[in-house]
Amino acid sequence: NLNCHFQVFERRSAKIVTTVVSQFSSAFAYYWREFFPETELRYPPSFDCRMVLYPTDQNLRDYLCWRQADCHINNLYNTTFWTLVLKGGLSNNDAQKELSGTLSGDKNEILFSRFGINYNSEPELYRKGTVLVLPATSARFLSPKERNKKNIKAERIQLEGQSLKDRLESGVLELNCDIIGEAFWQEYPYLLNPNALKNLKNE
Repeated sequence: NLNCHFQVFERRSAKIVTTVVSQFSSAFAYYWREFFPETELRYPPSFDCRMVLYPTDQNLRDYLCWRQADCHINNLYNTTFWTLVLKGGLSNNDAQKELSGTLSGDKNEILFSRFGINYNSEPELYRKGTVLVLPATSARFLSPKERNKKNIKAERIQLEGQSLKDRLESGVLELNCDIIGEAFWQEYPYLLNPNALKNLKNE
């Protein structure tokens, strides 16, 4: 979420996109062993990246909610498909044909009536996906004056000896929750409204 004050690369979308995807791809390969020490990276990874301009914060929120709904739709299909294959004994082609034209209710019925699986009891990690959120206390939200007051430079030196995984876990909230309803946005109002940080600091 890059607000209107973001001026890196003079807001040139092509430059920002190529830089982000290049950095992500190289970091993905560089830190692979740290996260998956027992699994070999079998081929060089590549990633798609795009930048979309949304005119309002509400449009951005609607987009994020749509992505979570899409996560649910894809996971429900995949759960039903692989259940038909692994537990139902169908071939991949037969499972695909059986699911062709089905709605969410149909897939839920297949899972429950034929395999005793209640999709709503599946872990939210799969049904909702993962949302990464910077906590309101993150140094990124502090002004230069506040950074000096909290001695952020010393904290940064202290973090340099930690692994990337430890640094991510200490500085980012990993959530598997609903973001379509109001509860999430009420708990993290500063994600769309930076002014909300002032109210949080005064509490």
